[in-house]
Amino acid sequence: MLVDAHHHLWDIEARPQPWMRAPGYEPLARTHDAAEHARLAQAAGVDASVVVQCVADVAETRELLEIAAADPVITGVVGWVDLTAPDVADVIAELRDGPGGSHLRGIRHQVHDEADVDWLRRADVRRGIAAVGAAGLAYDLLLRPAHFPAAIDTARSLPDVRFVLDHLGKPEIEQGRIEPWSVLLRELAALRTTTCKLSGLVTEASWTAWTPDQLRPYAEVALDAFGADRTMVGSDWPVCTLATDHATSIGLADVLLPGLSDAERRAVRGATAVSVYGLPAAAP
Repeated sequence: MLVDAHHHLWDIEARPQPWMRAPGYEPLARTHDAAEHARLAQAAGVDASVVVQCVADVAETRELLEIAAADPVITGVVGWVDLTAPDVADVIAELRDGPGGSHLRGIRHQVHDEADVDWLRRADVRRGIAAVGAAGLAYDLLLRPAHFPAAIDTARSLPDVRFVLDHLGKPEIEQGRIEPWSVLLRELAALRTTTCKLSGLVTEASWTAWTPDQLRPYAEVALDAFGADRTMVGSDWPVCTLATDHATSIGLADVLLPGLSDAERRAVRGATAVSVYGLPAAAP
């Protein structure tokens, strides 16, 4: 079973994506819908997937849940809620009771866009993350290396929450820097409530000149730190198309980690995602 643990969808006409205003992101500024994703998933042999929020708007999460309810491939949604809101637990409950609510598997906030690298240490934020865990959902960490210390401290302080590190914490691959990222990643991985996504690496390297050899050291550090049973693959489609196509992106784990045993390969390709997000164990 191949599970794409991280991809996106958006209708650029219905919901603007402010992050696309950055130079170079213009090719993404069109609608990428479930029908297009389904065709790509089928061609790449993807059995199930997790769609992840893009904007800080709970309305987007409601739309993604409705899409997932009608889609044969999307079995999980990582949505967004205002973690600092006093009624965060009620909002999560409302989402789960609404259309497609059973597909809600996690919550994420774009922490890497927060100027305050200690944002995750705020008491109101941690109260919100605790509510995510209490609802039985995972919390996806979208970070850059500067945010790692606060993330490590937060995961340590909330041992009942399952944390998922997106894109390996965005290491500085294009710059060729592996430290202090490697040390920080290992410190996070030492907490057994954490897992990671082998995703988004091609867009942290040069979009036009990346090679598997550039990415491999980062993938190897992650596998050594987390182990296969806490590592999952994700295409990061359509963001990955800035540097490569969907099929290449979802297949990178096999290229970067060719020495996996059969059991490890099953874990990275699907079993980890099924376990962490509580996805249906059988392919659609």
